[in-house]
Amino acid sequence: MKKLLGTFLAASAITVAAPVAADFDRVRWQVPMSFASSLTALGDTMPKVAEMLAASSGGRVNLQVFEPGALIPALGVFENVSTGNVPAGYSWMGYEWGQLPVSALFGATPFGLESGEFVAWMYFHGGDALLKEAFAPHNVYPILCGTIAPEAAGWFREPITSVDQFRGMKFRAAGVGGEIMAEFGKSVTMLPGGELYQALETGVLDATEFSLPTVDEQLGFFQVAKYYALPGWHQPSTNQYLYINMDEWNKLNDQTKALIENTCMAGNMYALARAEALQGAALKRFQEQGVTLMQYDDDILNAFKEATDRVMERRSGSDPMWAKVYGSMKEFQAEHAVWKKYGYLPRDYGLE
Repeated sequence: MKKLLGTFLAASAITVAAPVAADFDRVRWQVPMSFASSLTALGDTMPKVAEMLAASSGGRVNLQVFEPGALIPALGVFENVSTGNVPAGYSWMGYEWGQLPVSALFGATPFGLESGEFVAWMYFHGGDALLKEAFAPHNVYPILCGTIAPEAAGWFREPITSVDQFRGMKFRAAGVGGEIMAEFGKSVTMLPGGELYQALETGVLDATEFSLPTVDEQLGFFQVAKYYALPGWHQPSTNQYLYINMDEWNKLNDQTKALIENTCMAGNMYALARAEALQGAALKRFQEQGVTLMQYDDDILNAFKEATDRVMERRSGSDPMWAKVYGSMKEFQAEHAVWKKYGYLPRDYGLE
């Protein structure tokens, strides 16, 4: 009787357990990225997400990550996913703003939401629904899959004490931040990260911004420019997404969809924690290499804020979706402001 009962229980366990793994679809997607996987907290999040997906699904959900340029151009993720040339891709949101301007707000909003606030807006104040609404006409299902700390404001060869110094400066920037910088007479261009060192070294660029201190360090900018401007007013959070072709997404069952969405949510925490953990040490290394950390004063920040307000008003007036998304962000930012002001210690408290 005991042997019979044991056999029955073992069989029952197999019967119950087997469908759990079997309920995940078999997914084999090529996922090109806009950033090299070697770039800390910027390019290494998607490989980590792919690793977690494979482990959680027993190998059934397999996203094969490709380096920039290996399958498609580094900045071509949106277009290639939209057309179905690739099933999915991973990128900072905003490189496609020529085709879909509102995307830039989801990638980074100048003087906007910081990473924690952005995630709160996305998950609990309607941001994610607006994101899906904006991308649906383009046959793309985007998932927030990596938010990191602020970028720096840029690398310069001389101290910046006035916005007048920007006139005629050849500067690399992306998204709406670039449009705002152009208000000051900068000649703004947008190049992928892998091309920036040579452009800065040869004088194709006079200055550049790109990413976090750890990423900028890996790209070697400190070797050719010795003034590092902060804070990253143009990008208080940097938000990356897993772009999935809508036809491919619709083929998946609910369990597989939930696994991908939830793993990207874990990817956000992974990216944010990794980014915050490493920047202080990177800034210290810059100083040891002779780099001057240059904090913009109120006059410069106020000038950028005034220019931001002008650009946002202009964009909102010509693009209803822009106005809808930006209005939602500002509404949450205003609601959250009292908590942000009173709920936390001042950033410089006890640091002197």
